[in-house]
Amino acid sequence: MFLDATGKACPIPVVMAKRELDGGCEDLVIAVDNDTAVQNLTRLASGRQMQAETQEQDGVFRVRIHGASSGPALMPPLASCGSGQGGYAVFISKDHLGEGAQELGYNLLRMALFTLAQGEALPESVLFMNSGVRLPAGEDEQVLDSLRALSDKGVDILVCGTCLNYYGITEQLKAGAVSNMYDILERMQRAGKVITL
Repeated sequence: MFLDATGKACPIPVVMAKRELDGGCEDLVIAVDNDTAVQNLTRLASGRQMQAETQEQDGVFRVRIHGASSGPALMPPLASCGSGQGGYAVFISKDHLGEGAQELGYNLLRMALFTLAQGEALPESVLFMNSGVRLPAGEDEQVLDSLRALSDKGVDILVCGTCLNYYGITEQLKAGAVSNMYDILERMQRAGKVITL
């Protein structure tokens, strides 16, 4: 089956592909015109234990997803990290913590990420949206070290691609993976709880 998703922003290509895969399609080619969509479709295939192959021509990517599907779930059930008290996600939608003094809020968020990375009960994922995406795309080495430490311990760091594009910092991402609304909401829905910073 062939789907044309050129000109469509994520998560629309992922939703289109998921609809066909959920319906039983085991060999799908979807055309997209941006690398973020390619990454998200590849992650969709991997989560279903399917193969993803990409060919590019004149700025259009054709992603072929094929092989045995593991069913309608986007990914297998998430395992808890750390001490076994996982089952939660951390959602960061701005580049500071709380309201009031901006500089204080930024420093509090830096400390929160550091503390999270040093802790025992790790989240399953840390999810960045809106101005929060400035953190994994920024220059603050303490923030980046904390995010890389979390990733090294098995925590998924997902960063909203639409938000990165809005702020013009997609190419500056230094930690985590470019993601989309579909994946981020999926993580929130599957988590036992979501902590918003």
